[in-house]
Amino acid sequence: MIQQTLLRLLLAPFSLLYGLGVSLRNFFYSQGILKSIEFNIPVISIGNLSVGGSGKSPHIEYLVRFLSEYLPVATLSRGYGRKTRGYLEVLTDMKAADTGDEPLQFKRKFPELVVTVGESRSLAIPRLLMHHPEVKAILLDDAFQHRSVKPGLNILLTTHDLPFTRDYLLPSGRLREWRSAFERADVIVVSKCPQGLSLEAANQLREEINPLPRQQLFFSTYTYGNPYYIFNPGYTIDLRSDWSVLLICAIAGTDYLMRYLDGVALETSILEYEDHHLFSNYDISSLKQSFDKLDAPRKIILTTEKDAMRLEMHREFIVKHQLPVFVLPARVSFLFDEGVTFEERVKDFLLNFRV
Repeated sequence: MIQQTLLRLLLAPFSLLYGLGVSLRNFFYSQGILKSIEFNIPVISIGNLSVGGSGKSPHIEYLVRFLSEYLPVATLSRGYGRKTRGYLEVLTDMKAADTGDEPLQFKRKFPELVVTVGESRSLAIPRLLMHHPEVKAILLDDAFQHRSVKPGLNILLTTHDLPFTRDYLLPSGRLREWRSAFERADVIVVSKCPQGLSLEAANQLREEINPLPRQQLFFSTYTYGNPYYIFNPGYTIDLRSDWSVLLICAIAGTDYLMRYLDGVALETSILEYEDHHLFSNYDISSLKQSFDKLDAPRKIILTTEKDAMRLEMHREFIVKHQLPVFVLPARVSFLFDEGVTFEERVKDFLLNFRV
């Protein structure tokens, strides 16, 4: 703790310089020097103030499941980590290196969904609508800081373990903007909450965040399903307390996942990489070696849905060496029976949307 404090103090001047740059950019937008484009179609942004790990993908999937029952929707992501550039429509047979892991994950889970990527959202949206005029709403992935497009509904995620109120600007902390930027949000979701979060603890967080009168605050958690084989989603296993797990993942923040596995598996070891890491041949070879060294009668390799998109590029090696790589699916649910209230907020926005 003392070392972290000292490091934060040392990095504080750099955070101040970074913050000044952010403030100048936001000032240009507020004064109209930089323009935010509004479109004549409902646009919902799902983002966060930190550099990652807030659970945007599962929340987007929640919205896709909910909205697809009523109207055709599309997702638009930057496609972080992809080797391609420009506007691209994602197809199920593409690779994560070409699309980014999360967009490919959306397309694989929802084949009928229009999934697109593009660095410039203001340029990508017209192309999306030109090719898919049937789309009636767009979900922007990780667009809270990308203000070239003004969303009609701005949803901000912040994690239970490290809400933005306790975080600091880069590089001292993980915030991409000053804490006060939360005021641009219409809805705030405290994500990755413990399933047993008490109402008292939730109210303490509510007081800490202190949302504006016009803002609604919700609390969400993950529900994990049975792991499925990476190349056959129909083949699942029941993870039990006598299984030893080797977790390979490249996501921002593994504490929440590790706590879950510690509660269901006999023991868990981890091979951890930076967020969106493209696994190399060496990484997969190291995975096999680590798995072979795991001395347990029942053992399994586990990964996240996002990481599976990048691991599958090593299909030949995984199949050849019969590595039991299974994927742990996650779904969002809202605490305190507020899922319906959240959906009503989104529905109200769509019903009252005016061009």
